[in-house]
Amino acid sequence: MTTSTATAPDGPWFIADERALDFINTLAMAEHSPRDFLQSDEDVLQWLNHAGFAAAAVGKPGELLAAARALRTTIRELVTAKKGGGALTLETLNGWLAQAQSYLQISDDGGKTLHVKRQYLLTTPEQVLAPIAENAAHLLAEGEFAYVRQCEHPECTLWFYDKTKAHRRRWCSMALCGNRAKVARFRAKS
Repeated sequence: MTTSTATAPDGPWFIADERALDFINTLAMAEHSPRDFLQSDEDVLQWLNHAGFAAAAVGKPGELLAAARALRTTIRELVTAKKGGGALTLETLNGWLAQAQSYLQISDDGGKTLHVKRQYLLTTPEQVLAPIAENAAHLLAEGEFAYVRQCEHPECTLWFYDKTKAHRRRWCSMALCGNRAKVARFRAKS
C-alpha cells in the first residue's frame, strides 16, 4: 500500500511510494535543520494509522516512541548500506521480525465479496511496529535498489522509490524540493 500524498505541508510526508522509506523520512531536514516528526507515542500512532496500519497504544508512555525511533534508525542504516553496496547487518531487523505475530482473517462486505486481511497482535510496541519491519524486509530483499534514491536537493535527506515509468525522478517531491531547484536555476540565470 503506497500513495504519494503528504499529510501536511510541514510533514511528515508520504511521498516515497514505499512505506519503509516514508517511515525513515519522519526524520528529515526542514528549514535548514533536522526535524523529527515522531515526538510522542501519539505521533507514532497517527503515522501508522495514516500509513494504513492498525495501531494501538501499548506499553508504558514513551516506549512506542523509543521503539519507533530505534526501528527507524535500523531501517535507515540498512537502506543506506544497501544503496551504497555495503554489507548488511541484518540481526537487528531480524529481531524485530521475530517479534511480529500475525494471522489471516477472512471477512465479507455484507455481499458476495470476501476479503483476506492480515491481523497483527498489538500487545507490545514491537508488535505495533511489525508491519513496518516487514515492509522494510521486503524492500531490502525484493526492491530494485537502482530506483531507491535520495532527493537530489543538497539540503534534503528524504528517500523515495522511483516508480515513474521513465525512472527519472530526481526530487522527493516537486512541491518540496523540485520547485526550490527550479527557482534556484531561474535566479542563477537572472
